Formats: sequence, C-alpha cells, structure tokens
Amino acid sequence: MKDLSADYRTQRFMDFKTVKCFGGKGGDGLISFLRLYKNPFAGPGGGDGGNGGHVIFQACSSVKSLEEVPVVARGCNGVNGRKNLRHGASGDHFVVKVPVGTLVKENDITLSDLNEQDAKFIAARGGAGGHGNHFFLSNENRHPDIAEKGAVGEQRVYDLELKIMAHIGLVGFPNAGKSTLLRAISRARPKVASYPFTTLNPHIGIVHYDDYVQLAVADLPGLIPGAHENRGLGISFLRHIERCSGILYVIDSSIDSPLEQLEALKYELEQFKKGLSSRPYAVVANKCDLEGCDEKIQILKENVSMPVFPISAKFGTNVLKLLEYVRKLYDEGDKPMIW
Repeated sequence: MKDLSADYRTQRFMDFKTVKCFGGKGGDGLISFLRLYKNPFAGPGGGDGGNGGHVIFQACSSVKSLEEVPVVARGCNGVNGRKNLRHGASGDHFVVKVPVGTLVKENDITLSDLNEQDAKFIAARGGAGGHGNHFFLSNENRHPDIAEKGAVGEQRVYDLELKIMAHIGLVGFPNAGKSTLLRAISRARPKVASYPFTTLNPHIGIVHYDDYVQLAVADLPGLIPGAHENRGLGISFLRHIERCSGILYVIDSSIDSPLEQLEALKYELEQFKKGLSSRPYAVVANKCDLEGCDEKIQILKENVSMPVFPISAKFGTNVLKLLEYVRKLYDEGDKPMIW
C-alpha cells in the first residue's frame, strides 16, 4: 500500500460562486441585392446573421473547485449576414467547466445537478440571427429593403454550489485531528494547528493503493453542537457529507467522554438529514498515544457496533489498519467519482 500520494490539488477550494451568464447576440441580417451578368437587379441577396453562442456549464472530473470558474461568462456574438446570400457564422459557445457534483441554482431553486462526467446545462442561450432581406421576398414585394436585427442573448444569474463527491468524509469536532489524519494518509496539506476551525474549507486528499485504486478522502470543517441550526460553519459544512459514501468519525480520545462526542456528532448529522448518520462508517479514536486513553477507547468499543480504530495521526500508529478498512468500505459501497 502506498502511504503517500502526489496529489496537491487542495490548496484553494471554493464551494460556492455566483456567475453572471450572457448569451451571445445574434448577427444582423443584411440588406443587399444580387447583381448578375446582364441582370443588375436580380433580387435580394442579403444573408442571415449567425446565431449567438450559448453559455454552457459542463461537469469535468479534472476540475475540483469552483475557484477557477469565471464570475462572468459570455457567449460569442454571431457574425452579420453578408452579400450574395452568404450567412454569417454562429458564435462559439462558451463552455464553463465545473466540478462533478455541482448544483446549478437560480433564486434558490435547483435547476440542474451535474453529477456525472460531461453532464451539461445550458445556462444562457444565444440570440437568434436576424434574417437578411432575401427572407422577405414575396410576390407582392420583389425587392424587399428590410432586414432583421439579431436578437439579444439571454442574461441569467446562477449560484453554483459544490457538494463534494468523495468516497470518505472525515467528520469531527474542531481540533479532533482530522487535518492531521488527512496529512498522514495522503500528501494533501491542509492547515494544521491546535485551535478550533483550522479547516475553514474542505480539503481533498487522495489515497493510493498498490492496485492503483485511488480513494478521495474529504477533510471537512469542524462541527459544533447546533450545526444543523446553522451555528458555526453549520449548513455549509453539513451539505458536503451528503455526497460522501462513507464517514469516519474522528474522535479526540483524550477528552473526558469520547462516547458522548460521537453521539453528538451523529445527532447533528441526523437532524440535518434523516438517515445521514446511518451511512457506512467507522470510529477513529485519535490521539491514542496520550496517557489515559485506553480505558476511554475500551468504552467506545463496548458501545459502538461499528469498528473503532485507536490511532495516532501524529505518529502514524494504526493508520495502515484504518486504510485497509477504508478500502473495504469502498469495495462494498458506491463509488461516486473517479479522481
């Protein structure tokens, strides 16, 4: 088993962004008349304008954050019609690549869930090209001198929200050691310090196994009591857990009652969404190297139906055993994304 990965895509993670989208303007139709040999008035010959380009959101597995998504996206304008019945070219579409698992919202209403590779959503349609004067030819009007202007493209404002699609989510109260654990199992480099809320945004670490299987592990911001009521980082944290196939509850085994801490974590998840706390999980009793932890860990094992792993993320104690179990969760469960 490879204990380190070469993945560094965790430095700037953004999970919410507002994007203004402007479809391209359609090209104008042209007023022109054909001039043929021996017939200088051969009829209308103004071409149609090209259609404006759309703005399209496209899910892409190589994009991990909304950081690089532009705040303004514009489709290209269509080209105006030309002489001799030549139509203008349509404007190019502006494709905005977003992470797999991005929700597209407008006025707090979810319009699309881009949860598959290459899934697309047309955010703003380009305007139609205007007709040239040839379009208005009729028996009553053999020499029309009118043409249409190209239509203006749609203008829309969307909120993009990323719900992380990771295989495993690390859940725990602030300062439980989640970030240290992520550093121990991958080369992700979340900020680590001995004060609460070190992790203000999710970090993704990739665990590589010898058979080339890669697992995405999310270090989620620290939870506090009342998070389901939007206290602390609140809802912005809890929504990410929905897209994690499995959960590792990271408990500080050095505190007075690790069991109460575990029950409080599960309560917050269940209050946010019924059934969320019943996802496949394991309990990680971190800081087992500290004095007096053995008895508390034993109480955890006696009262928890799922496996309890005493580890020291700081010194790497029992980390490999934990990774073996994480792989088991992966093999038996859903595999929501490829990293």
